[in-house]
Amino acid sequence: MSERAKTPLIELHGLTKTYGAGDAAFQALKGIDLTIQQGEFVAIMGPSGSGKSTLMNVLGCLDAPTTGSYRYQGIAVGSLDTDQRSLLRRYALGFVFQGFNLLARTSSLENVELPLLYRGDSRKERHRKAVAALTSVGLATKLDSRPSELSGGQQQRVAIARAIVTEPGTLFADEPTGNLDSVTTRDIMELLTRLNQDRGITVLMVTHDDHVAATARRTVLIKDGLIESDLVRT
Repeated sequence: MSERAKTPLIELHGLTKTYGAGDAAFQALKGIDLTIQQGEFVAIMGPSGSGKSTLMNVLGCLDAPTTGSYRYQGIAVGSLDTDQRSLLRRYALGFVFQGFNLLARTSSLENVELPLLYRGDSRKERHRKAVAALTSVGLATKLDSRPSELSGGQQQRVAIARAIVTEPGTLFADEPTGNLDSVTTRDIMELLTRLNQDRGITVLMVTHDDHVAATARRTVLIKDGLIESDLVRT
């Protein structure tokens, strides 16, 4: 087995995150040690204010830790400059949010093309990849639809297509079913499971819902900025 194959996808050691200074300082993360392998499906849970969203933001390079180390595929993320972290997000990471974050006045196709536009792909390539991504999430007939013409579940599918159109190795999902009913929640979780199993995309998902978390094979519980438990289902 090669050294690259042995390298975990994500390694955190002694990770902390503090907001503010002096008497106003708040330590959201208090020393996180965590290893995630390529291809895992991990649910991150915890009460409000536990630090789970902060952890997700650090892992997604949307925020920087205060102390400790974060390695992604062996790369020391803390040593990367702003442009390099931006490139890591653009090429290796995908993001899905509770609120969908779609552009209201643009079509499904244009929404999904957006990350490729930022990356500099040609118009022809953007179109081809966006059509393929939307087709893979079951929206081949909704290419020209705007968000207002779609159900909540369809909007989240567009958001997922946008997240995977760049073919990321890791998908970060922050409460991806928080605005959806139970039937649509099941559909979205089946889609995320399929992307994990069929494409090998590592999925890291923040959720407060035990039923949603049960979809993941591994659940990490965060409490007061620390990992309280880390359970793998057999």
